[in-house]
Amino acid sequence: MLDRLEPGLWEVRARDDANTVQICLDNGRKLIQVRHRGEACRRFVIDDAPSMVTVQYTCPAGGYGHTRVRFENPRLAQLETQGIDDGLPFNFVAEARRLGPCRH
Repeated sequence: MLDRLEPGLWEVRARDDANTVQICLDNGRKLIQVRHRGEACRRFVIDDAPSMVTVQYTCPAGGYGHTRVRFENPRLAQLETQGIDDGLPFNFVAEARRLGPCRH
């Protein structure tokens, strides 16, 4: 399912506040670890359906997460993610939207 998302600059906007993160995606797998970007975490795919993927991951620094990505269209996805980052829990629902090409 994640291969159906278009590469480019994406904005992830949490639904419960105004916080946004911009990510340059070469593939949709980067949406799995929004809170642990850049970390080499071990992933386990729980469910991979045509419209949704659910992944559990564990990071070497002690963080972990559980993320569900729902496909809306190649430029829009819905995220639900929770876990531990820097010793603190996180839990948020967000919308990921492609903005355009990545700026280099």
